[in-house]
Amino acid sequence: MAKRIRLGMVGGGQGAFIGEVHRLAARLDNRFELCAGALSADPERARASAQELGISADRAYVSFEEMAQAESQREDGVQAVAIVTPNHLHFEPAKAMLAAGIHVICDKPLTSDYAQAQELAEIVSKSAAQFAVTYNYSGYPLVREARHLIASGALGAIRLVQVEYPQDWLATNIEAEGQKQAEWRTDPARAGAGGSIGDIGTHAFHLAGFVSGMQPTSLLADLTSFVPGRVLDDNAHILLRYACGARGMLWASQVAAGQENALRLRVYGETGSLEWFQENPNQLLHRPLGAPMRTLTRGGSGLSTEAAVGAVTRIPAGHPEGFIEGFATLYSDFADLIESTAVTGGVAATASNQARLLPTVADGVKGVRFVGAAVESMVGGSVWVAL
Repeated sequence: MAKRIRLGMVGGGQGAFIGEVHRLAARLDNRFELCAGALSADPERARASAQELGISADRAYVSFEEMAQAESQREDGVQAVAIVTPNHLHFEPAKAMLAAGIHVICDKPLTSDYAQAQELAEIVSKSAAQFAVTYNYSGYPLVREARHLIASGALGAIRLVQVEYPQDWLATNIEAEGQKQAEWRTDPARAGAGGSIGDIGTHAFHLAGFVSGMQPTSLLADLTSFVPGRVLDDNAHILLRYACGARGMLWASQVAAGQENALRLRVYGETGSLEWFQENPNQLLHRPLGAPMRTLTRGGSGLSTEAAVGAVTRIPAGHPEGFIEGFATLYSDFADLIESTAVTGGVAATASNQARLLPTVADGVKGVRFVGAAVESMVGGSVWVAL
């Protein structure tokens, strides 16, 4: 068996939600080993977090700059780094790691600023290091099956794309009560210009593009802050236009009472439609025009290799997989990509087909542009804005 890839982490210390998700995902397929971290800007918390995770004291860093410099000089230094900080703290750590020749897997959105996103993409284009963005829903088996079906023409020409992502956890002003996750997500200085559109709208936007194979050319946004005192949007209704003539609608809300994590995608073509629901992720509904509905199941018969291979579907049909496994698929794809850059006997390996589905820095740039365009549309009076 190949050696595990040595992984570092920026952010994700004690009390952080997404850092633990990344750690679980990275270990699920036994492809990574967490060796170092700059887990918090607070020295005591950084040390305590590292100790909890079994990271040796000499590799528990207070700053990402120190980590990049020290690890790049070690023979056993980290080969890849996961960046799991709030949005405004993605850019500088990513730059530092790429400059040190370290591969980067970054949580979404790519950055909180479009100019920074473009600069980062330029840096990646000139670097030998690989870069991925964790739009984790693209790692779900039946999301990949939906993509395959549309690409193979199962729906005919696409007419309509409907994606929604409602939650209710920000339905009240919990940021004023000191709820950590809410505090930074509703703070423009840390989250950027978008609230719900940056936090979950970017997921919906990427999912729609990943599955349909289409990117909208323009949008019109109606952004709202329903909770008194909240600066950033907590609800967004967005219309989308595509070059092929298709139309789309995107709804992202964190004030939709009674909704937990109800991401849902529907795609309608000339000859049929597909529907996938994140809270029931092991089923994909295919409705051919004039024929009975088909229910495709994760691990079931008849799926494409994109949905059925071992690193995407890990256990037999009928046993549920979901959130962590979707993240883990991206980490497995990332490992394939890293290993494809290794040269053995003077010949570079070829990346797996699965790794080619991994969200890239270009996907990250599109997500940041989506947020900026939505805000621009709203400021202009909900007008159409080019993407």
